Amino acid sequence: MPIKRTFSVSIVREGEWYVAQCLEVDVASQGETEAEALANLREALELYFEEPQATSLSRVEKFEVELGAA
Repeated sequence: MPIKRTFSVSIVREGEWYVAQCLEVDVASQGETEAEALANLREALELYFEEPQATSLSRVEKFEVELGAA
């Protein structure tokens, strides 16, 4: 069942494009009009929150990384 959620969006004109950026998650899109930028952002957010679908079986491993090594 789909869940509806409201997000805050920043819309900025950059040259001939409008850029719409979601303020809650790191997702942005653009369009030639504000409406197009918002429609593209809506699609990008839907894809961002889409449940992952495994296309093939993968092997999962853990490995160590030394951080701050001189």
